[in-house]
Amino acid sequence: MILVVDIGNTNIVIGVYDGDELLGNWRMVTRSEKTSDEYGVFILSLLKHSDIEHTKISSAIVSSVVPNVMHSFENALKKYFNIEPLIVGPGIKTGITIVTDNPKEVGADRIVGLVAGYDIYGGPLIVIDFGTATTYDVVSEKGEFKYGITSPGIQISADALWQRTAQLPSVEIKKPSSILAKNTVTSIQAGLVYGYIGQVEYIIKKIKEEMKIDDMKVIATGGLGRIIYEETKLIDVYDPLLLFKGLKVIHDKNCKK
Repeated sequence: MILVVDIGNTNIVIGVYDGDELLGNWRMVTRSEKTSDEYGVFILSLLKHSDIEHTKISSAIVSSVVPNVMHSFENALKKYFNIEPLIVGPGIKTGITIVTDNPKEVGADRIVGLVAGYDIYGGPLIVIDFGTATTYDVVSEKGEFKYGITSPGIQISADALWQRTAQLPSVEIKKPSSILAKNTVTSIQAGLVYGYIGQVEYIIKKIKEEMKIDDMKVIATGGLGRIIYEETKLIDVYDPLLLFKGLKVIHDKNCKK
C-alpha cells in the first residue's frame, strides 16, 4: 500500500492506495509547530479508525508547499512507518515539462494537479485548484506547463473582508438565492460567490482567447471548487481527488512495482 500526502498552506490531506484503489482519505489542519511524534500518532489513529493495517504501507510520496512542516513530517514517516518518502521536487519524473520562466518557483501541488489532469484527460488542459490561493494552470497537448495564474482564494477573500472592516461579520461561504441581497450576510455572500464565478469564467475565457484554443478541457479541484463548478458551464469536471491521483501517478513513474 502507498501513503500519499499533500501538505498545503491550510490543510494536509492524506490518502492510502492499495493498487489503484483509494482506500481512504483524511484532512488535518496544517500546523508547523507539530512534532514528528504528533504527526506519526495522528496518522496511525486515522488508519486504525479505518481498519487499515499500517504495517502494510510500504512506500509514501509527499508534495508540500510548507517547508517548515517537512522536517517533522518526514521524520514521522521514518519513525512510525520505517519509510523514506518520495518528495515531489526537482529531478523527479512527472511526465510534465515545466517551461515557465523559473521552474523552481512552481509549487509541488500545482505540478501534481497537472500530472493527474494530463494523465487522465490529456492536453491542452486548464487545471483550477481552489485552495488557499486559486491557481489556474495550463498544460499543452505535448504536456508542457507554460502558463499559470494565481489569485486569492475564496476563503482568503472572505477573511480579509471581515478582518479589515469593523462592522462586517464572518459568514458562511455559499451562494444566496439571488444576487439582489437585502441584508448584510447575503450581501457578502453574493459578492464573494457571484464575484468569484465571474472571475473564474473571465479567466477561463481569456486563457482560451489568448491561446486561440476554444476546446480546452477545464478540470477543477480543491475544497471550495464544488461551489463554483455547480454554477458555471465553463468547468467540465470537478474532481476533489485530483491531487491524490497525481501523487499516485508520480509515485508509479518513480518507483519500481
